[in-house]
Amino acid sequence: MPRGWKKPKKIFVNSMSDLFHEGVSDGFIAKVWQVMKDTPRHHYQILTKRPERMAEIVQNVIKDVLPNVWLGTSVENAEATPRIDALRVVPAHIRFISFEPLIGPVGPVNLAGVHWAIVGGESGRAARPIREEWIDEIYDQCSVYDTKFFFKQWGTWGKDNKRRSKKANGREYRGKVWDNMPTSPNTEF
Repeated sequence: MPRGWKKPKKIFVNSMSDLFHEGVSDGFIAKVWQVMKDTPRHHYQILTKRPERMAEIVQNVIKDVLPNVWLGTSVENAEATPRIDALRVVPAHIRFISFEPLIGPVGPVNLAGVHWAIVGGESGRAARPIREEWIDEIYDQCSVYDTKFFFKQWGTWGKDNKRRSKKANGREYRGKVWDNMPTSPNTEF
């Protein structure tokens, strides 16, 4: 479908699944990569919980680092932080981490080689609260490593963890909205 879209778009690849899941064949991933290569006018974001497989496939099967393809992993708490080291070795123009939903502290993390951090709380009826000090840890590390910081949402719970309306809780953190994003060659926003 992206080949037929003339106007540049931002495309979140596999937003409800994982392109690098072990059930997805290397051949299928290569076909997806070819579409992204054929459509440099579009900007693609790929998020995985399997950055080790992402690194292996990009290094050994794909071998094409595309400036319009951003590669990331999700880290929801401290137990998931080893994914950051795995992401760091993925060949990419832009590497990003989605700390969303942030359901626990991550502690001090090394964001060297990571260009963008997205932080957000969990939504839905059974959402777990997010704590401001967890966001502070990530924000502080972004400052140390010059990683762009994007605060997406408080989620179902507000800053004080008492309000339960995502819309009412908003996106303001430390008194402002954080929409920082990295730039990539040949990619317009």
